[in-house]
Amino acid sequence: MRKVLKFGGSSMASAAQYAKVKAIVESDDSRSVVVVSAAGKQSPEDHKVTDLLYLCYAHMKYGVSVDSVFNMISARYLQIRDGLGLHTDLESELARIRADMDEGISEDELASRGEYLSARLMADYLGFDFVDATEWLQFKLDGSVDKEVSYAALRSLAEGRKIVTPGFYGRGADGSIRTFSRGGSDITGAFAAAALDAEVYENWTDVSGILMADPRIVENPEPIPRVTYAELRELSYLGAKVLHEDTIFPVAEKNIPLNIRNTNDPAQPGTIIRDRFDEDETEEGHRFITGIAGKPDFSVLSLSKKGLSSEIGKMRKVFEIFEAHGIAVEYTPNGIDTVSLVVATQQLKKKESSLAAALQEALDPDRLEFTDGIAIVAAVGRKMANRPGITGQIFSALGSEGINIRLISQGPREVNIIFGVDNRDFKAAVRVLYNSFVK
Repeated sequence: MRKVLKFGGSSMASAAQYAKVKAIVESDDSRSVVVVSAAGKQSPEDHKVTDLLYLCYAHMKYGVSVDSVFNMISARYLQIRDGLGLHTDLESELARIRADMDEGISEDELASRGEYLSARLMADYLGFDFVDATEWLQFKLDGSVDKEVSYAALRSLAEGRKIVTPGFYGRGADGSIRTFSRGGSDITGAFAAAALDAEVYENWTDVSGILMADPRIVENPEPIPRVTYAELRELSYLGAKVLHEDTIFPVAEKNIPLNIRNTNDPAQPGTIIRDRFDEDETEEGHRFITGIAGKPDFSVLSLSKKGLSSEIGKMRKVFEIFEAHGIAVEYTPNGIDTVSLVVATQQLKKKESSLAAALQEALDPDRLEFTDGIAIVAAVGRKMANRPGITGQIFSALGSEGINIRLISQGPREVNIIFGVDNRDFKAAVRVLYNSFVK
């Protein structure tokens, strides 16, 4: 049985970090497929290699010399190679990339070279075979991954071998290199795990799992030992960023466990993510909240009209108007003849007047108003379902601290309870939930 491992930029940042990766891989013989990111920061003042590559492309676009930036990239990888005592011919690789830049390399291809160089070095260091992502990860014309073709290719390439493959990119339908969005190495690892029906997908980063709340708001929040894919999707959507949000789908589709681990503290078990857990598997049985997440700076558009709820097609018209304006609706907490639409305030910039005019013309509402400065907070937990009094307990805790609830949204699955508060109460609301129901 295989384990697929993905190591993030912090794990690729230096020769010392490469040594940690090697110790992790060699401690378990089933760890036979390794996906790597480009080199990350060595210190807060340092630069990520991918950022430098994008900067190179921007310099090229505007006719500015790229030499100083490209020399920084070259020096980083040569320093890692020499620190590991390897003899990988990076000079030829770097010269080829530099020549391609003079010939007009695409932005995607240039941005992908950090992962490519990391994988070359890691394969040499581990004694594994290097398999370029372009050999197996195939994009369709619409930009989605061709799973059937990609999975078959990787199964063939990985048969009987231990391999290292770069994350973040693959081969486009036109034959060119195409990248995912930033953080896309997580997605590559997930597709690799799904293709090989892995026993587990281990995602190694610089934190010991997913935390129950943002550490910038709550001091030393506890890690989440176990979380379902549905819970993680809710937490990720509202800002709990450990994984690229699209990472979940390939492994969830095959119910492959995903394990978030810390390269700098490999003894910690991290967070296990699965489709479901049996109740006897959960040590935190008394706790009904799995995690708390949220984001500030939302706006709420409230539209009221007598008889709105009984008018067929009215809601469709509302959403079509938002779509025409390029505005995504996040939540829709509604009343009988009132619909409220929650959107990111940033998306409303310069569009509020035209949006209001279009809604007025199409629906002739009795009242139409915008409310800004709203923060969205979610208490997420699979154990909240069918448990009486949960919402009351949460709102009682918030009310006792003088925090006013501006909106509420809760679906029938009861995986989360979402509420809105004033921006100024955002951090306090997160702390109240954590201190009341986690500590």
